[in-house]
Amino acid sequence: MPLLVVGADHAIGEAIVRQTVAPDREVRAFVTDPVRAAELKSLGAKVAIGDLSDEGHIAAAATRCFAIAFVLDAIVDGRELSFADEKAVPGSWAAAARAAGVRRVIWVGAEGPEVGISEVATVGVADRAPSDIAAEVAELDDRETL
Repeated sequence: MPLLVVGADHAIGEAIVRQTVAPDREVRAFVTDPVRAAELKSLGAKVAIGDLSDEGHIAAAATRCFAIAFVLDAIVDGRELSFADEKAVPGSWAAAARAAGVRRVIWVGAEGPEVGISEVATVGVADRAPSDIAAEVAELDDRETL
């Protein structure tokens, strides 16, 4: 079942892609940096390049995905956001998840806004290595239900 990692060009997002990409699992990486896109594609991920603040970009990348891992730190790491300020982006992401019909959302970093779907989890990042965060996201994605 496809997993979309939004913010895959952030250190935590990249770790999630590395942890989850496998021949029997479709992993999509949403990035803003074309150079990082090529790196993630070489790992076996399908890559979408867009603006993190554009709800339409996120919804399109999430089409037919089962789950999305939203890396909240990617919003505040200094990259340009063209369509909304950083406080509005999580709400746009939640709307994109609903529009795409995903069944599971994993907020990475903090609890996100209400998504309107039944399977939602939060993975904390404070004082944790990206690889440990990625392992928890992979374990959540592998579960039958949250």
